[in-house]
Amino acid sequence: MKILVTGAAGFIGYHVSMLLLANGHTVVGLDSINDYYDPQLKYGRLNQLGISANETLAFGKNLVSSHFGAQFAFIRLQLEDLDGLSTVFGEEKFDVVCNLAAQVGVRYSLKNPRAYIDSNIVGFLNILECCKTHGIKHLVYASSSSVYGLNDRIPFSVHDKVDRPISIYAASKKSNELMAHTYSHLYGLPTTGLRFFTVYGPWGRPDMAMFLFTDAIAKGKPLKVFNYGKMKRDFTYVSDIAEGVVEVMTKNLDERKKALQQYKIYNIGNTHSVSLLDFIKEIEKNLGKKAKMELLPLQPGDVENTWANVDDLVNDYGYRPSTPIKVGVKNFVDWYQHYFNQG
Repeated sequence: MKILVTGAAGFIGYHVSMLLLANGHTVVGLDSINDYYDPQLKYGRLNQLGISANETLAFGKNLVSSHFGAQFAFIRLQLEDLDGLSTVFGEEKFDVVCNLAAQVGVRYSLKNPRAYIDSNIVGFLNILECCKTHGIKHLVYASSSSVYGLNDRIPFSVHDKVDRPISIYAASKKSNELMAHTYSHLYGLPTTGLRFFTVYGPWGRPDMAMFLFTDAIAKGKPLKVFNYGKMKRDFTYVSDIAEGVVEVMTKNLDERKKALQQYKIYNIGNTHSVSLLDFIKEIEKNLGKKAKMELLPLQPGDVENTWANVDDLVNDYGYRPSTPIKVGVKNFVDWYQHYFNQG
């Protein structure tokens, strides 16, 4: 199949693109390469896909082909650019679209909410419009465990109500689910939203706990631990996420069409809630260094505990994330030390 992956220079988008290529699909990657965090990390991921950082990646220009072959090509584009996006859809004739591009980050959404409306709402509307217009067979898109907000039922189930978000980021992701439902209902567009739970692993984002904690411990700096260390997260290894995304993207589509199930939502998490303090201990063990912790109160927009019920994913696809924390943390620390030449 020919697949568009938006956010291909991002953490999850990079891993999904690599797995799709390994499975023999043709992939066009799209990303704005914004400066929310260091763009050099994004260029580093693209380099792994055969797109050199020395390439002229101007907005809206022609696709750049991978040095590894014609199976992958890349274009720098913002989702808000409807004309540019429509041109790409019209020229490339995609079978399936995987929308992983978004303005991310819960705490940043408190400082710059407009960025989330532009990218996550306007941008997602443009994706839906292009999918409708160009007859896309399946749209898979990133939602988030943050949509559960003040939900106090544990573990989180896709059958729980999610009408109490506590950040603009969470509200934008819930909006995506509602918008997708509308397009599925009105136009028969098959859409699947995946609620990711605290993804970590090699090439991870530097604004997330795994990177922040490892970086601070490695450099002997104090690390900030919120809610006085009483936070728990369903940490999910990135390869498990990528495998789940590809499974959902490429399988069971004909069966869903026959059953008229155009709209679906799934949790995709490790199904275990791990305390931040235990997570930090695992990082300490792999680095051989002790953490200097600064215990702080719960931050606005944060939830105390996340934990995924993935029964629907198991029932429909026979897939369940399974990488244990000790394996995932070791893999990240090994990558971190190699990438920053600290090994």
